[in-house]
Amino acid sequence: MADKVVAPQDLVVLDKESPWTSEELEQVREQLHDDVRRLTGELAEVEGDLAGMIENSGEGSGHDQADVGSASFERDQERQIVNNARDMLEQSQHALERIADTTYGQCEICGNAIGKNRLMAFPRATMCLTCKQREERR
Repeated sequence: MADKVVAPQDLVVLDKESPWTSEELEQVREQLHDDVRRLTGELAEVEGDLAGMIENSGEGSGHDQADVGSASFERDQERQIVNNARDMLEQSQHALERIADTTYGQCEICGNAIGKNRLMAFPRATMCLTCKQREERR
């Protein structure tokens, strides 16, 4: 999948920040692509592990309550890992889409700039600090 050519200066930044450079944007884009590749592989592996756990979860003879409880706990942990990986994969893909449509860097709640430094540290961010803090207080 080829990326749409985006002029870095078309992306919003905070007033006190310099505009995006081609190198900075390429660095973020490459990190997101790496995350997509890594998470896709991890997801396939963990989903396979989870399917195996579910398939072998029969509570037949030889399984005491502690074994059943332990297996249930492991399945729940694997499900959580799958869900987290799936969420991160979707967030990474969404960030790449936002770069392509030049909305990257704009808060999805209020429309203000998220901040280039914040995005370079956490490229999947979709909210400015104010909106993120407001959401976390709820």
